Amino acid sequence: MEDMQSQWVQLDQRIVALDDEMWLNAKEDDAARRLTTIPGIGVLNATASIAAIGSGAAFARGRDLAAWLGLVPRQMTTGGRPRLVGITKRGNKYLRKLLIHGARAALPALSS
Repeated sequence: MEDMQSQWVQLDQRIVALDDEMWLNAKEDDAARRLTTIPGIGVLNATASIAAIGSGAAFARGRDLAAWLGLVPRQMTTGGRPRLVGITKRGNKYLRKLLIHGARAALPALSS
């Protein structure tokens, strides 16, 4: 039991060290620092977003990014008439999960 407890303590120390390292990386990166000012976006969300999306230049508008993540339906336009084709959930599952949890955490503070 003592051996298992010592392993548990070592894992806790490693998690704290990795969290500190991630916090320092986010503090040094200008984009991550700006993202963390958004309610519900913390260090994990910011660094995961930057890792998955980069600068975001591949997306023409925010809706395209949200559709890529699987948060909103994809929009197809034919003849100037938009049509929503459905939510595919093909994007980054981890990032989508982080954003949804961040939004749920920020919602009570924003509604009051």
